[in-house]
Amino acid sequence: MSQKVRGVVAPGKGAPVRLETILVGDPGPGEALVRVQACGVCHTDLHYRQGGINDEFPFLLGHEAAGVVEAVGPDVRDLEPGDFVILNWRAVCGRCRACRRGRPWYCFDTHNAAQKMTLADGTPLSPALGIGAFAEKTLVAAGQCTKVDPTASAAVAGLLGCGVMAGFGAALNTGNVSRGDSVAVIGCGGVGNAAVAGARLAGAAKIIAVDIDDRKLTWARGLGATHTINARRHDVVEAVREATGGFGADVVIEAVGRPETYEQAFYSRDLAGTVVLVGVPTPDMRLDLPLLDVFGRGGALKSSWYGDCLPERDFPMLIDLYLQGRLDLDAFVSETITLDGIEEAFARMERGEVLRSVVLL
Repeated sequence: MSQKVRGVVAPGKGAPVRLETILVGDPGPGEALVRVQACGVCHTDLHYRQGGINDEFPFLLGHEAAGVVEAVGPDVRDLEPGDFVILNWRAVCGRCRACRRGRPWYCFDTHNAAQKMTLADGTPLSPALGIGAFAEKTLVAAGQCTKVDPTASAAVAGLLGCGVMAGFGAALNTGNVSRGDSVAVIGCGGVGNAAVAGARLAGAAKIIAVDIDDRKLTWARGLGATHTINARRHDVVEAVREATGGFGADVVIEAVGRPETYEQAFYSRDLAGTVVLVGVPTPDMRLDLPLLDVFGRGGALKSSWYGDCLPERDFPMLIDLYLQGRLDLDAFVSETITLDGIEEAFARMERGEVLRSVVLL
């Protein structure tokens, strides 16, 4: 039996989002119905609305969420109604070649709910990243639900579902930042500033934040940056080298996803250093680097998928650190809004006025 709930839909490429009645069915095998309590407004949702992901409109937006399990399918064993969960968009299969090799964070066969949520007239919806959490309730694969300490605020917990986890993971998991390292982060939105916070958590000695917006650099200072560089006023490569004794950073995290900023990251690292790409490029972007420089500088060039996280390992750990006062996740919540404020939140995000707007339901 389907339930009627409110949800935010992107009807077509570039069109403003609108609040619609959504039909959500009972969970089938391997599925869970979640009552959403909070969902962050992520740049990926804007990509969906603009047609930058694919053209499978209409989309049910929202994916950076936390809530309470309301019902589970008949074969779900490790989840039950009442569980407080963070939703993740990479439910690992446990069977693919990556999972069998003990690297489930690279799972090549992640899965979503089999059933489709629909509009009131029966039109099937494409849930953003397989979640669709700008809604009062959503239907997901049970593996997309990660149980965490229920005393954590849903507004904060949900941020681990995407952007904040991507940034933390880029530093801790992909970049393997260690005590005493120098780290540069290019692009200090929600993901980049999470990388800054992750580098501080790992014990980095120098954390250099790079952006074109002084407001974002101020946020980075508050989250642990020891140096800031405004890329409009300074040559990024020269400034990073100056801050690191002329050598470059041990780890450079590119959180923009553009060829020009990736090139800055490449030349801002020390010999044998690591570049981590966590910013998401568009399909038309191309990179041109001298192959001799790629060879001669050594080190590693890595891409970070969802911060190379394993939700069942990383989400509870980060929530525990938050509850212990060792990780300031509250700093990422710039404002709380309602479902009818998402279009305006997109505009504020594009103007760089917020780290995260969070929808409370």
